[in-house]
Amino acid sequence: MSRPGLARRAAACSLALVAALTITSCARDGVSTGTGVSSDEITLGVLGDETGPFKNIGQGLVKGNELWAADVNARGGVCGRQIKLEIGDASYRAEIANSIYAAQERRVLGYLHILGSPVNGALAENMKEDAVTALSLSWSSFILNNPFQIIPGATYDLELINGLSYLQQQGLIKNGDAVGHIYIGSDYGDNSLLGANHYAQIHNLQLQPVKIAATDVDMTGIVTTYRRDKVKAIILTTSPAQTGSAVLVNKSTGLNVPLLGNSPSFDPALLNGPAAVGLNRLWLAGSSATYSSDVPLAKEVARKFTEAFPQLPPTAGVPSGYAHGLIWEQVLQRACDAKDMTRAGIQKAFRESSAVSTDSLIAPLDFSKPGTPATRAVYITKPDAAEKGSLKQLAPLYTAPESQTYKAPHQLG
Repeated sequence: MSRPGLARRAAACSLALVAALTITSCARDGVSTGTGVSSDEITLGVLGDETGPFKNIGQGLVKGNELWAADVNARGGVCGRQIKLEIGDASYRAEIANSIYAAQERRVLGYLHILGSPVNGALAENMKEDAVTALSLSWSSFILNNPFQIIPGATYDLELINGLSYLQQQGLIKNGDAVGHIYIGSDYGDNSLLGANHYAQIHNLQLQPVKIAATDVDMTGIVTTYRRDKVKAIILTTSPAQTGSAVLVNKSTGLNVPLLGNSPSFDPALLNGPAAVGLNRLWLAGSSATYSSDVPLAKEVARKFTEAFPQLPPTAGVPSGYAHGLIWEQVLQRACDAKDMTRAGIQKAFRESSAVSTDSLIAPLDFSKPGTPATRAVYITKPDAAEKGSLKQLAPLYTAPESQTYKAPHQLG
């Protein structure tokens, strides 16, 4: 490079440094860097749940993240930098998450994932204030007005629209049926209810929603009432423990109607408990391919997981966690190409990402439309003890016609 060129580059870096009040600097490769990025490393945070109510799926998500980081680092990293993960366990509790975030935030570029609606809700304003982009495992379309939260797939409302459509396509429900909906009073449940209502209005379903607390365990009274009211199906926007109770009562009372769950409502541990006798009546709708999916990359991730963590049980969290890494990889590469690996550069790259591919671990994603879900497609699955990961994928990615007419709360146009 000529001396004038060197001078211009040095001047540009100096201006960037002053403009960012010493937070931003320019590396030797001409890329602007900031918090969480050095000349040889990119540090991403993880706020998962490895000891709380979603610990089994949470542990799988973290291991999927780690497998992705190992693979991308073996390929030389991103922007000539190795990926480093700083992992914290929030146990699905907002107060713990706040404490960990306060310590982590000053060291990370962004968050590879933050698990849980209550945790993401508690940290939403922090993300804005700190300009920290985070892949938020809440899937609530209520948070699509926060430009710093990446929702990696179809939202809870769309899960139920697609799931109900699939049940009707299979002849399990019909227009005019009475349908129950047990839902946790939170972003998770309230957002899911929007989807259930949308489908119910189109098909004249007599929706009977019952709000519960996250701490409720026994669903006997609710399901018994549904039996009296002769519902033809029950939607479950619940924790796995609550799902287990509902499944068992559905079976034991002889109601035995189809049950449709949002993706977080199932845990493979249910197959080893009393609820196992009734899980054949449960269908699930979620964004990620199952652990035993025929999707080629899912098979490759499963093989790597078995080799790396032979002592751990496989769950759908593993391919999902890997897919989340692929999303981040493409955002990081876009920012690198723009020579801006600061938090502002990451945010810009995320908002310009209109064609993110995870090789069918999740549907193709478009993050470029503010307030709009990145996809409307889901995988429909069923619990199956014979499958590795305990879920059987029933069909390719599924998009119901009713999901195309649904308008999310913050969707423009």
